[in-house]
Amino acid sequence: MGAFLDKPKMEKHNAHGEGNRLTYGLSSMQGWRVEMEDAHTAVIGLPHGLDPWAFFAVYDGHAGSQVAKYCCGHLLEHITSNPDFQSALEPEPNVERVKTGIRTGFLQIDEHMRSISEKKHGVDRSGSTAVGVMISPGHIYFINCGDSRGLLSRGGAVHFFTQDHKPSNPLEKERIQNAGGSVMIQRVNGSLAVSRALGDFDYKCVHGKGPTEQLVSPEPEVYAIERSEVEDEFIVLACDGIWDVMANEELCNFVRSRLEVTDDLERVCNEIVDTCLYKGSRDNMSVVLICLPGAPKVTAEAVKREAELDKYLESRVEEIIKKQGSEGVPDLVHVMRTLASESIPDLPPGGELASKRSVIEAVYNKLNPYRSDDTDSASTDDMW
Repeated sequence: MGAFLDKPKMEKHNAHGEGNRLTYGLSSMQGWRVEMEDAHTAVIGLPHGLDPWAFFAVYDGHAGSQVAKYCCGHLLEHITSNPDFQSALEPEPNVERVKTGIRTGFLQIDEHMRSISEKKHGVDRSGSTAVGVMISPGHIYFINCGDSRGLLSRGGAVHFFTQDHKPSNPLEKERIQNAGGSVMIQRVNGSLAVSRALGDFDYKCVHGKGPTEQLVSPEPEVYAIERSEVEDEFIVLACDGIWDVMANEELCNFVRSRLEVTDDLERVCNEIVDTCLYKGSRDNMSVVLICLPGAPKVTAEAVKREAELDKYLESRVEEIIKKQGSEGVPDLVHVMRTLASESIPDLPPGGELASKRSVIEAVYNKLNPYRSDDTDSASTDDMW
């Protein structure tokens, strides 16, 4: 659930880095929500002698940000330091045992957070999803607990994506009912919209049931995918604020089109969150983009096509404003709706007109410098 602001907070937190033949960028934005409850982790070169490995994750908090923040700072250590994970690396990494070690780390941090909470004499009611990837020289381990999502683009298409843990999924529903709960309005006991999460200790109190048999389970699904040096392009990790408004193929196509016009991964991530806001997302938004050696490269042709599109949009905005003439300057919503009704060539696939909102708004404001802020369609429910 959660309360909303009158106007979205569009300031972004960014980071980027490179190493181990990977590059990454990330962006997070509060958006329409009253609080920012997302968090993220990005580490290239892992502790305990795992220099060639990397770990990235997005945490989508609910009912507070405490669990998401704690996981951001401590989940990786709980995974890499537990005996199951450590023993999986000797003498050579064993894929199935690495997966077991990752699961152990999740159960361990969940139990640890519960004990911290109980010592403070007041159970923390917040929880968090977690989606991540652990990248070794030979494999990509996708890790998912909740309804954030990760995907891998390989050979120009979506090759893999994680499955959301929703209470209405048959196996999830069965576990919930076996623990004495129910699924109403697609929520655990009519309240929580995810069936797996870290924290949420109010849903983990059923006596006689183990940690993975509770109403809400902290157990992640872990998938190991053998790396393809030539074909693997990029990995996207994002919270449901992104996936609510963009399908897997749409986001994949959009990212690919952006990588052909810029190698600035922070910029690409910023374009993703802005586009999702303009497509109607009301949630916090966080995205991590990890580029592998086979990622699309900038091409002169794509850069030229993008510049021509921006120029065309600028001229159309000018024409639409002039056409109104004596009726006065149309508001931005009118301009966007007019453009949305037209067939505009070469719009970014997946992003479409929403991904060009900032270009359109910039020229609109340039032509109407004294227009008041209340015409800004970012502050309206109906973007156009």
